[in-house]
Amino acid sequence: MKYLPLLLLFVLLISCKQDSRKNIVSETPEKLEFKLPEWAKSASIYEANTRHMSEKGDFNGLSDQLLRIKDMGIDIVWLMPINPISMKMRKAKGDLLVEDIKDPIEREKYHGSPYAVADYKKVNPKYGTMADFKNLLEKAHALDLRIIIDWVPNHTGWDNAWITEHPEWYTKDSLGNIIDPIDYNTGKSWGWTDVADLNYDNKEMRAAMIDAMKFWLTDVGIDGFRVDVAHGIPQDFWDTLAPELMKAKSDVFLLAESEVPSHRNNKTFHMDYGWAFHHIINDIAKGNKNALHIDSFLTKNRKTYNEGFHMHFTSNHDENTWNGPTSERLGAADKILWAFCATFDGMPLIYSGMEEPIKRRLAFFTKDNIAWKDYAYAPFFKTFLDLKENNQALWNGKYGGEVNKLFEDENVFAFSREKNGDKVVGVFNLSNKKQTVKMPKVDEMKEVVSQKNMSWDEAQTLTLDPWQYYVLSNK
Repeated sequence: MKYLPLLLLFVLLISCKQDSRKNIVSETPEKLEFKLPEWAKSASIYEANTRHMSEKGDFNGLSDQLLRIKDMGIDIVWLMPINPISMKMRKAKGDLLVEDIKDPIEREKYHGSPYAVADYKKVNPKYGTMADFKNLLEKAHALDLRIIIDWVPNHTGWDNAWITEHPEWYTKDSLGNIIDPIDYNTGKSWGWTDVADLNYDNKEMRAAMIDAMKFWLTDVGIDGFRVDVAHGIPQDFWDTLAPELMKAKSDVFLLAESEVPSHRNNKTFHMDYGWAFHHIINDIAKGNKNALHIDSFLTKNRKTYNEGFHMHFTSNHDENTWNGPTSERLGAADKILWAFCATFDGMPLIYSGMEEPIKRRLAFFTKDNIAWKDYAYAPFFKTFLDLKENNQALWNGKYGGEVNKLFEDENVFAFSREKNGDKVVGVFNLSNKKQTVKMPKVDEMKEVVSQKNMSWDEAQTLTLDPWQYYVLSNK
């Protein structure tokens, strides 16, 4: 009996230890499931080039336009980089650097590439203050708009503090000199001489990058990121990053500038660029490809991806500046190809000025005011974005219906999409010549542009003018 107190003490200690261990386990956060935010299931996206959006080219000028952007049917506004831009090695035009321009008035014209980030945790003073940005964010959220910012993790500007404080965070040549980014396809410079390449072999740099991104989610309150040159960064960084960002904001939205399958299949990005689709429709507009190439794309795409979806577009900042506006590249196929993007399997994009529509290339390194007038294309975009919002067949990824072809034709692509009783039928003449096809039976639905009821009987002949299309909805 004399050992009983000791035995009771031992049992008590073991019990406390077990209780303590239980508490530790229960306090360990559960792994968050990577899934599309609820608000993004039916979303469409607008790319805002803050510099060009208003006469002053600042946050306040953009803020004044949020209501009309929302009214057009947009849910996500992607802002091109809002960070300060490096002065050192800043490009003016061609190979001319701003620092080599002697005339101070002339020098002031060149704002540089927004992708040459001088500080990851600050805003470009030309756009306003952090308070101005937070006001824009607050107004957007009041309108039920989500704001994602362009993030540039592949490289920094040459006067970013990281270069002097942590030169080991950068890629260097055999002589120990920090270099600009290398095209992994060719082994040669991309020509982005105004930026310095970051070294993803360095763990400390990776941690600092994650910390900076989390700052914008937790301290500022943005809703996600469009990640620049995501295709140039190792997949294992994204595997680490995505869970960390989700801890900071469980409904964060992530868009990759890439078409790397693992970015989606590893559940590290919700959406990537639909480059392959974009190149096909560009070639269709030129007469170099036809509707059958869409079939090939769909077949390959379904084998390649099992998560997420593409962003489909006829323009963005790169396309407009370097390859021309849609009026230059697509001509008479301008509207039909965007309508095709809006009803196909993916999220449609509108770039700054498309709703005007601008018919020129916007400058990349200088201020180039869009000079809004009547927003002539806005009602056209609204028709399709409202349709997408209200008809679940057009929702994003697995939340929408699969694209099912109605018949085989070299020039006409006809399809249906269905989800939970919602249905859309699209018939697109993807050629500059009149086409006649035999339709399958399609029950009466409303054609969304004309607002007229339409239907087709089995084997009924349908003739379409060049670039003509019909989109029918049962809602």
